[in-house]
Amino acid sequence: MMKMNFMFNILRDVMKPSAMLALLLLFPFVALAQPQSPSQPKSIQDNSFLVEEAYNQEDGVVQHINVFQHSLVSGDWLYTLTDEWPVCGQKNQLSITLSGINVSGAGTGGLGWGDTALNYRYQLIGAGDARVAVAPRLSLLLPTGDSNRGHGAGALGFQTNIPVSFQHNRWLVTHWNAGATWIPRAQNRAGERAGIVGVNLGQSFVWLAASRFNALLETTWSSTEEVLGPGTTSRRQNIFVSPGVRWAYNFKNGLQIVPGVGLPVGVGPSSREKGLILYLSFEHPLRLARSE
Repeated sequence: MMKMNFMFNILRDVMKPSAMLALLLLFPFVALAQPQSPSQPKSIQDNSFLVEEAYNQEDGVVQHINVFQHSLVSGDWLYTLTDEWPVCGQKNQLSITLSGINVSGAGTGGLGWGDTALNYRYQLIGAGDARVAVAPRLSLLLPTGDSNRGHGAGALGFQTNIPVSFQHNRWLVTHWNAGATWIPRAQNRAGERAGIVGVNLGQSFVWLAASRFNALLETTWSSTEEVLGPGTTSRRQNIFVSPGVRWAYNFKNGLQIVPGVGLPVGVGPSSREKGLILYLSFEHPLRLARSE
């Protein structure tokens, strides 16, 4: 975790507005300039940065998704690593999400582990090659983060999300999410407990500018609760709009690497917020082919 914090501090210093713009404009075109080995390059079907796409992993293909979310206002950040594994085909998918969190401000816990999610998704309709795809998810939230330090909910929780994806034409895909979270005995830093419920909606436009380059525009809304005292909660809403880009590197052995950058901006009740998202995905067969 100390190494991760050191790397983040370097990124924070480097990511000035001009550097962010350079990343957005330069890196995708550097990627597209690289020679690709497949005659028909594998297209990108990763999750958006804030919104789930309704495509389970293909049979025999696994994915490792790294996401850094950093508030440029408070300095807080969240890192998540999600490993996705198909189970006996594409219909069923298991995944685990681990998290590291840094909470700034007086009386907070600084750097530490966050809560862990065990996820199951069912490919109800369609798949990656369908015009419409639906893949509901159920998650068990494990209290691996220390709630006394502001790193977790302090109790077992449950979450559901329903992602729906539409392939409108060769240039445009949209993704829609609706979900809810329930933690029956959440705990605050003072050790006080109450049940909390959260709901969320999300929408993502993905412009398929090329098979290996996408531009994204995501919008998310959430209504969440926090524990104020025994049996007492308060509710807050968050709305973010996030433009971003992602691009892919394909390799002969079946590995696809997808970096991405997003710039979420708060609107309405979150109008003072702005942030940075760094995304990095590795997708590959369970057994990588040998390079020629």
